[in-house]
Amino acid sequence: MSDTPFGFGLPPEEPEDGDEGKKKDQQSGGGQGPANPFGFGGLPGAGGFGGPGADNPFAAMFGSLNPSDLGAAFQQLGQMLSYEGGPVNWDMAKQIARQTVAQGAPNGTKDASVGAAERRAVEEAVRLADLWLDDVTSLPSGSASAVAWSRAEWVEATLPAWQELVDPVAERVGAAMGDVLPEEMQAMAGPLIGMMRSMGGAMFGTQIGQAVGVLAGEVVGSTDIGLPLGPARKAALLPANVEAFGKDLGVPQEEVRLYLALREAAHQRLFAHVPWLRSHLFGAVDGYARGIKVDTAKLEDVVGQFDPQNPEQLQDALQQGMFQPEDTPEQKAALARLETALALVEGWVDAVVHAAAKPRLGSADALRETLRRRRATGGPAEQTFATLIGLELRPRRLRDASRLWASLTDARGVDGRDGLWAHPDMLPTATDLDDPDGFVHREQLDFSELDKMLGEAAGGGHDKPGLRKKDDDETKGDGTE
Repeated sequence: MSDTPFGFGLPPEEPEDGDEGKKKDQQSGGGQGPANPFGFGGLPGAGGFGGPGADNPFAAMFGSLNPSDLGAAFQQLGQMLSYEGGPVNWDMAKQIARQTVAQGAPNGTKDASVGAAERRAVEEAVRLADLWLDDVTSLPSGSASAVAWSRAEWVEATLPAWQELVDPVAERVGAAMGDVLPEEMQAMAGPLIGMMRSMGGAMFGTQIGQAVGVLAGEVVGSTDIGLPLGPARKAALLPANVEAFGKDLGVPQEEVRLYLALREAAHQRLFAHVPWLRSHLFGAVDGYARGIKVDTAKLEDVVGQFDPQNPEQLQDALQQGMFQPEDTPEQKAALARLETALALVEGWVDAVVHAAAKPRLGSADALRETLRRRRATGGPAEQTFATLIGLELRPRRLRDASRLWASLTDARGVDGRDGLWAHPDMLPTATDLDDPDGFVHREQLDFSELDKMLGEAAGGGHDKPGLRKKDDDETKGDGTE
């Protein structure tokens, strides 16, 4: 996996089609998308990847540029150059993502509308999954509804979350493009700067759209990467991808669907009833973005030599390592915090799902190991996220976290285990994952009184929302005492 965000800092001498390039391509889906989906090189053409125009940032939009397509191509070019929005052209990203979905998934399957029978099957699976989870966690259901999505619907539903994740990083790029000239020259170069920003937004939009489109062909729900990408309290499965996932496992399709519904419903419970968790994870991404620095000398050279008739020049320059993550304690801390939090999320889900499925599904062990290996081999979900923020979520941490949560269940019970989510300072750290026994038997801090005092000091006289306050409206009726 890449450990640099958006392909920043990719060494120019790295071969595009050498052994390493082939390895990355295999990891990303066997040629269905660039191994570095957010990089500024190796963009796909509409007629295939790696063919003519693969290094052209407009190929994904314009296709082979047949004479009959020229009018539409120039119209799209005009729209791109006139873009005046944020750091990413999200309209273009959506268009490219939907085009990629329409071309089919890496496994050769095509997208299709979800039928009524598939929707009922998903709804029933999520409903049964929530009943099973009631026995193994004190967190109440977090799914107000269950939906079955096509791949195109997944793209539409998750783009707002991708925007929240990607914009902080892309903002650094856009700001750099306008800041390289002296202030007195910026007014004179206004049109040029505007064009460069439009081009940057288009390039980000093209690459992100391509990556999200490829990812839509693999994910089975809305939480595959450990983050809530879909709307809150909406458990989602993609029937076509669920079927493809279980095709060669030798497991009944109903069990595959139910096991994946358990994982989706468990994620929903966690994000619905741990109010600080989402902002904690997304804030770590933003913190990382703030640590990206720009090689202004290189960018000044590009501005001075920029040819509006040769827009791919910007792509080539970006590929030469113009943007680099700073190796600062703050940025290392942001990445470490995010990696540990994601490991804890995935480990908790793994532990509670196994506890719910083991007594009821004969295939529980096999499905659990299949999903763990899927994460370990770095499917598109991991590839996209790793490339986005330079994070490689190691399977060893996931297994360690799962063992720690299981040990906590044995030592403190379900309530004691889930109570740790009440406050971020109560959670295990990366060091605790190395010594789970030490953490399990350590006396834990109780933040309930502190939360109460803080709430009263704020003037409302109400407790700060917390998981262990059983009289809170959010936890009423969960069947626990």
